[in-house]
Amino acid sequence: MTVRDAATHPIVNAMSVDVEDYYQVSAFAGSVDRARWDGFPSRVGDNTRRVLDLFAGAGVRATFFTLGCVARRDPSLVRAIADAGHEVASHGWEHRRVGEQTPAEFSADVTRTRKLLEDQSGQAVTGYRAASFSIDRGTWWAFDELAEAGYRYSSSIHPIRHDHYGVPDAPRFPFAPAAGRDLAEIPVGTVDLRGRRLSCAGGGFFRLLPYRWSSHAIGRVNRTEGRPVTFYFHPWEIDPGQPRISPAPLRSRLRHYTNLSVMEAKLKRLLADFRWDRIDHVYRTVLSPDSRLPRAAAE
Repeated sequence: MTVRDAATHPIVNAMSVDVEDYYQVSAFAGSVDRARWDGFPSRVGDNTRRVLDLFAGAGVRATFFTLGCVARRDPSLVRAIADAGHEVASHGWEHRRVGEQTPAEFSADVTRTRKLLEDQSGQAVTGYRAASFSIDRGTWWAFDELAEAGYRYSSSIHPIRHDHYGVPDAPRFPFAPAAGRDLAEIPVGTVDLRGRRLSCAGGGFFRLLPYRWSSHAIGRVNRTEGRPVTFYFHPWEIDPGQPRISPAPLRSRLRHYTNLSVMEAKLKRLLADFRWDRIDHVYRTVLSPDSRLPRAAAE
């Protein structure tokens, strides 16, 4: 897709950022104890501000799923996100996978995070994304807890097969995950190629694979299905100079560090080649009280 195509294409895709630092990722959970987090030099503030500049240059607004512990450490960051016209949303307090928590612990976590982000941003926080897309069939109860905590939507499911996450048989587009609840799940992007689902959602897939794959896949969903794609990345992905975590498994290091030096240039191209907006704007109709979403329950 070219810039000219993007200017005339009617589909507006949803851009999102998971605001977490390089040492807080799940890939290094076995190497970095949370008790040591405060001892690492933080780079998430500067990197997120670089992302804000990147979006400002492209005229793009996005949704920033922000960790509560990051917001507590740098309150001015959340204000900067909100002041720039972006949506502030919750990524939980300290990047714990849902399955590591009881329902009561999860409820306390998402309630605490939402209150802090609302206090700092001055805007209602209605969106949530689970750490590492960790809502699955075994943690479907989290949707009820999110609704009780006042969230309007989740973007916590990557409907593919993956070794760390995924609900491969979940709907690819927004659905109602909990009966009688005013809550929508907005999965991140996938493309269906002859019955095989492949990710076009961003993150490591975007960084590791050639740009033409993501461009083709997002364009295909827009053109052939008439649907937006929900895309995501992390501020640490545009920071090739970040400290290296050691020791750490080889697979984790390969996934985390490969192509950091080319990520920013690829993002600039993506922002120019497609149309983007924040999740709550792209899915405004889906999130309206009168929407009739398809139902999908835990099975």
